[in-house]
Amino acid sequence: MMQRILQDMYIEPDLLAELNEEQKQILFYKIREEQVRRWNERERRDPSHDVKKKSDRRGIQWLLGSDGDVWVWVMGEAPGDKPFEDIVEKLMEERARKQAQREAQELRRVKEAEIEKKFRDAMAKEKARFVAEKWKEETDDRKAAKQEEEEDRIREELKKCEEEERLRGEEEIRQTEERRAKELYISLKQEEKRSERDDKEWQEQLRRSKAADEEMKCKARRARDEYKRQSLRAIEKGLVAGLSGLFHKTHLKGSGHNRRHGTDTEHPSLPAEASHSSAAIWIRPPRPNSRESIIRWFIEEQRPRRAGYERSSNTIAPWFHGIISRQDSEALLVNAAEGCFLVRVSERIWGYTLSYRTTSGFKHFLIDASGDYYSFLGVDQNRHATLADLIDFHKEEVITTSGGELLQDPCRPRSSTADYGGLFQ
Repeated sequence: MMQRILQDMYIEPDLLAELNEEQKQILFYKIREEQVRRWNERERRDPSHDVKKKSDRRGIQWLLGSDGDVWVWVMGEAPGDKPFEDIVEKLMEERARKQAQREAQELRRVKEAEIEKKFRDAMAKEKARFVAEKWKEETDDRKAAKQEEEEDRIREELKKCEEEERLRGEEEIRQTEERRAKELYISLKQEEKRSERDDKEWQEQLRRSKAADEEMKCKARRARDEYKRQSLRAIEKGLVAGLSGLFHKTHLKGSGHNRRHGTDTEHPSLPAEASHSSAAIWIRPPRPNSRESIIRWFIEEQRPRRAGYERSSNTIAPWFHGIISRQDSEALLVNAAEGCFLVRVSERIWGYTLSYRTTSGFKHFLIDASGDYYSFLGVDQNRHATLADLIDFHKEEVITTSGGELLQDPCRPRSSTADYGGLFQ
């Protein structure tokens, strides 16, 4: 199974969903390692990929500081810079002042148009009145002269009133401008506070995002370390790939020993056709496609390899539960202590699932049995000749260093007459 995943560089989504986060990280690390291996191999085969000379490559050169690192200028922190808060305060005051000036200029234009219209109309009325009176009294020169003097006086008074009103209007505009500048400044300060609140929320989101990224990096780092540790452990234990021959030797030796004692290593109820060479050859599909195919696979391939049995007897192992669902396994383990475990036949791959009770919940590890060995999919470099070997091995060795999963007590079936999903009928 693992070889096919690395060959295709693809794992089906429903199978990926069966893995926990740590298993996923280790699996991705293995896939990435395989990608690098393929790349290096291609480079060795075809050196033409590196035809560009270094002189032809474009690049950039960063300006370095006195510490030898890339020089970065942060506004408000360099020598001679004003504090950032003072710069922001000054910019807000300037922005408010310019906005108030623009509004005051518009107010002046409107006010000037009102004053001009008001006194233009007043002058026109006075002029019309003087002209009418002048026609009536044109025979009297003295009266006409006095009338002109009166007209000049009234004109001067109107101009004086116009100038006074302009001054009052200018004072009103000035006060309005100052008041508006303060209002705009307060508005900008409030906007800054809202921005700070938004910035704090953004900073908090950024902090959580960085924490999540850091946690993911830690998981990836742990997965990489776990992968290396398992590789070394497998080499030390002498359990690396190629155990098919070892399995056959062990199986044959066990068979001879039992024959000397007058017993048979095969399960008593194993169908005769499963052990005859004349039986029809079954082409196993890439993945289980039905319950019947799983039962046939177990009977024809796994029972001859004593999967589900105790190491040295024909008794079904107490940790083996046959074909049960993930929900059923968790229901069995829910009241169990940490370290309690069971093994069930997987319906996703040709293999098994080890369900494990942790302090806070459950973990499920897929066991690949598609070849001639048993190994955890994605998290374990150790390849075991039998399923019982894998279980016994992890009673002394943790499955993952970070999780510390050590197999303690087996979770037994609730009923002594369990049918194991029809696997032993």
